[in-house]
Amino acid sequence: MARPKKDSEILNIRLDAGVSHRLSAMCADAGQTKTTVVERALQAYIDDYYDKQEKLRQIEEGLLVPVDEKG
Repeated sequence: MARPKKDSEILNIRLDAGVSHRLSAMCADAGQTKTTVVERALQAYIDDYYDKQEKLRQIEEGLLVPVDEKG
């Protein structure tokens, strides 16, 4: 039985040749497709971005004190 297709969109990008070669090597080493590796990397990057934005918001609202400002 075939796997059900996931909801997806096509993304065409132009990568620096060095990055592309490293991605291909990583995929071969990890036994994963480029799609899987890039999706996971983007998800981690996006999650990190929003985590940082939330921390900045909390700092601006006085809910968090940056470590270097603790007395």
